[in-house]
Amino acid sequence: MMDQVTAGERTEGQSQLPAQPRTVRETGLELTLLAELAAKQLFSSGKTHLPMLTTRLRLSINVLREVLDFMVAEQLAEVAWRGDTDIDVQYQLTSAGRQRTAAWLERCPYTGPAPVPLETYRTLVQRQSALLQTVAAEDVAAEFADDCQPASVRELVGAALHAHRSLLLHGPSGSGKTTLARRLGRLLQGTVGVPYAILMGDEIVQVFDSAIHQPPTVQAEARAMGERRSSDSRWVLCCRPVLHMGAELALDMLGLRHDPFSGSYQAPPQMKAAGGLFIVDDLGRQRVPAGELLNRFAQPLDTGAEHLSLQGGRKFAVPFDVTMIFVTNLEPQALLDPSSLRRLGYKVHVGPIGESAYCTLFRLQCRALGIAPDEGALAYLIKELHRDSGEPLLASFPRDILSRIADFAAFTGKPPMVSVATVDQAWSSMFAITGVQYAAAAETTLFERIA
Repeated sequence: MMDQVTAGERTEGQSQLPAQPRTVRETGLELTLLAELAAKQLFSSGKTHLPMLTTRLRLSINVLREVLDFMVAEQLAEVAWRGDTDIDVQYQLTSAGRQRTAAWLERCPYTGPAPVPLETYRTLVQRQSALLQTVAAEDVAAEFADDCQPASVRELVGAALHAHRSLLLHGPSGSGKTTLARRLGRLLQGTVGVPYAILMGDEIVQVFDSAIHQPPTVQAEARAMGERRSSDSRWVLCCRPVLHMGAELALDMLGLRHDPFSGSYQAPPQMKAAGGLFIVDDLGRQRVPAGELLNRFAQPLDTGAEHLSLQGGRKFAVPFDVTMIFVTNLEPQALLDPSSLRRLGYKVHVGPIGESAYCTLFRLQCRALGIAPDEGALAYLIKELHRDSGEPLLASFPRDILSRIADFAAFTGKPPMVSVATVDQAWSSMFAITGVQYAAAAETTLFERIA
């Protein structure tokens, strides 16, 4: 991690992308590669305006003029129409150009934005890592002002995020671990530059993913607009990403994956999450053992870099600039050996909450759902249902119970209402309660209330 910078420097650096290349040389790419990409666009579109090519290839007009002049000289393209201005011009492929492009498409069908060189990507990731705003205690306090987790939990997860250390959240199912992990993503301030694609050797690796890379807030967008026109269009300014995966995660997903249909590689999730969070939920439920999964990240977490392989075995070093959060409801000692546990920066137990916090959370959930709280029903929930069943006071219970009360009310066509009966009915739908147990607690059934 690079040295910390002042707040003023952070603000200035957050929105800075690389400068717009003015020549082919400044793109860091070979002229022949850019000609191939331009030819593929012309092949699929036919006659194409110069500004349209700049939009599709994310290259400046000056760079594209240089590329198209080369293609015209090589008799691969020609001017199809020219208007009154320098940019009001259409290009099309020649017969020889169509033949050459058909061969290019057969070898590699990629037709997306021009990539950025790998070295440029490395440089920007390292630079913006130092410029990104760190998480402070006041940020955590503000975000979790309405949270019912103990202060000790908030302090530990805040410190882990501040230090960019890996984090293991463990505890019983329903204790709010996943919700806590997702809320940590809201603490990430600032923006990151994400390339549409990267050139690794002779192969193109797609990085930008609209499902992960969200546009910046209005304020951040406004700050960046002044310099957007002078920035390299091959980069996108995005909020710091938060990527969430669960039991579906497999080891082969963590490497470069070749897509024969696009003719390019897809960057792995940890690379798409650069500058943000990568949440691995349900640790221990994946097809790969948890220890083996953690071993995959051991060296990148220690060194800040990892090596990714193309087909054929050629490897490339890329930055590993992501905060890892692992979430599990299994016992850590049964899941991981001591060596694997030591590799994790922070281990935080998220368990039951106190009675006062539980009541506060219940009332907050009532307000969020537009349901009037009932103190007698709430006392019955805690003193009778939780106590008699031995179920701990977990953070998920208020939301689960109230959402079921809303479900039953919608089914009967009546407004939702918190009462001993509706709380009991919701509770019974969550657990395998016997008939005798249920009859003793519930005074009426759903259909009796309908009548």
